[in-house]
Amino acid sequence: MKSMKVLITGGCGVLGNNLIRYLLKRNIDDIIVLDIAEFNYPEKEKVIFYKGDIRNENIVSSLMKEVQVVVHAAAALPLYPKKEICSTNVDGTENLLHFAYKNKVGRFIYISSTAVYGLFDSFPFSEESKLSGVGHYGKTKIIAEGLCRDYRKKGMCVSILRPKSFIGPGRLGVFALLYEWAKDAKNFPMIGNGNNRYQLLDIEDLCEAIFLCISSSNAIVNHTFNIAAKDFTTVREDFQAVLDEAGYNKKMLPFPVLPSIMILRAMEVLGISPLYRWIYQTFYKDSIVSIKKAEQKLGFSPRYSNKNSLLRNFRWYLENIDSLQGRKGISHNLPWEQGILKLVKRFF
Repeated sequence: MKSMKVLITGGCGVLGNNLIRYLLKRNIDDIIVLDIAEFNYPEKEKVIFYKGDIRNENIVSSLMKEVQVVVHAAAALPLYPKKEICSTNVDGTENLLHFAYKNKVGRFIYISSTAVYGLFDSFPFSEESKLSGVGHYGKTKIIAEGLCRDYRKKGMCVSILRPKSFIGPGRLGVFALLYEWAKDAKNFPMIGNGNNRYQLLDIEDLCEAIFLCISSSNAIVNHTFNIAAKDFTTVREDFQAVLDEAGYNKKMLPFPVLPSIMILRAMEVLGISPLYRWIYQTFYKDSIVSIKKAEQKLGFSPRYSNKNSLLRNFRWYLENIDSLQGRKGISHNLPWEQGILKLVKRFF
């Protein structure tokens, strides 16, 4: 493959760090990382790291003069304040696109989200389905995608990837609730009977999709793609695999939908639960996207099932539990503060 310099925004996050390791294995070793957090990973000596904000015109304009490919993975996640979500996800993306275009960067890969599809019940979603994002996060992703399409019309090669919720080594966030409860020999609650199918995505499969967007021709990658697992069952069955792995004979416990949503909504408003609307209003429904376009056009072929990914992540969690003690946050690479759920856990 022709030598290229790749800029990864959000490289200190779960996806960014996994992507760095993946690209290094694929002999793409000229990598620049831009993030507002510190880069404290073993690969520190193998990348060029800049601590900075994607909204900063000076640093972005300077970096764009050096690179041939941009992988834009930085984002303010749903638990961030509204102002921060809008500013980072929209203004930051526009800043990156502007200077990438100005400096004739060959390829721009935007990591969007299937949150852009909203809460409709017609599955599976294709890339042509109507967009109606949930919450500030989903809505800003739609706006940012629009900016990407605008620059695509100007002649830039812009890939838009819409990954399902991805899991794998280092991914914590909401999944840390399941892993901690399983580790502590607790049953785990679910909204509804759990017979719905909720498609996930292994982070390694997402990294492969990004690599394909880096390495394939412009004609192939200058499109929008759903990226997700191909093999998945029901929520009850997929999540039960984690409880079985823990070995305490615990079960997924069903709870009525409407009362559960009302209680979780009240908890969210009061600020005593980390679970936000996108989670509790989709967890009990089918949530499936079509990956046919990515398979046929991009050559995407996911290796991991929902169960494989959940178990791989759970084993990583158990191996790294000591280093996670006392660390809490609102990003994907930290366990979330459980709030009142920590009290509720005692009764399971």
